[in-house]
Amino acid sequence: MSSEWRDSIERAWDAVVATARRTASDGLVVGTSGNVSARVGETVLVTPSGVPYDRLRPEDLVGVDLEGNQVLGDMVPTSELPLHLAVYRNTDAAAVVHTHAVHATAVSTLVAEVPSVHYAAAMLGGPVRVAAYARYGTDELAGNMLAALRDRTGCLLGNHGTVTYGATLDEAYDRTAQLEWLCRLWLTASSVPGRTPALLTPEQLSDVKEALKGYGQQPGR
Repeated sequence: MSSEWRDSIERAWDAVVATARRTASDGLVVGTSGNVSARVGETVLVTPSGVPYDRLRPEDLVGVDLEGNQVLGDMVPTSELPLHLAVYRNTDAAAVVHTHAVHATAVSTLVAEVPSVHYAAAMLGGPVRVAAYARYGTDELAGNMLAALRDRTGCLLGNHGTVTYGATLDEAYDRTAQLEWLCRLWLTASSVPGRTPALLTPEQLSDVKEALKGYGQQPGR
C-alpha cells in the first residue's frame, strides 16, 4: 500500500467514524444500530459489527472489496454489508448512511411512499419509496432497497429505517437528516384531527428538481 493510498484510507476512515458518531449524537441511531460506509477506489470502509461508535479507534478500520471479501482490518464488518455493497455496485455512490431514525422508521410502517408534504423530497430525487420488509443483513433486503432507490438517492426500509447515499459522507448524511425531518413533518401535519395535509403535485416537485440544479441541491438557499 503506497503512502498516498494509506493516507486516503486513513482520511476516509476518520470521516466514517465522525459520521457514525454524528448519527448517534443527533439521535438517528441508538446503541450500535445503523452503519456508515465510504468507498475509496475498489475498497469499501465500513463500520464494524457491535462496536459503539464512541469507542471506534483508527486501528478498528474495516475494509472490504466490492465482493465483500475483507481486505483491511480484523474486526467483523457490519451485518448490513450486503446493503452497502448493493448501493456501490449499482450507483455512483461514494458514501452510504443507514440509520434507524425514529420518525422515518415510524413512517415506514404506515405508507408505501413518503407523502410529498415539502419540496425537500426533491433533494432525494422525488417521492421517497418504502422498501418491502426483509430481515436485516440479507440479500433480499438489499434487493428490495435497490428497487426503492431507483432514480432516488434515499429510501425507507419497511419497519426498519433509512438508507441514503451521496458523493461524500456529508452529502449522504445531509440527505438522511432531510429524510428524517420530512417524515417528522408529515407525521406532525397528519396528526391534526379533522385535517389532511396538502401535498405537492408531481409537476411541482419536478419544478423544484429543475431549480435545484442551479443551487447545488440545497433547496431554500
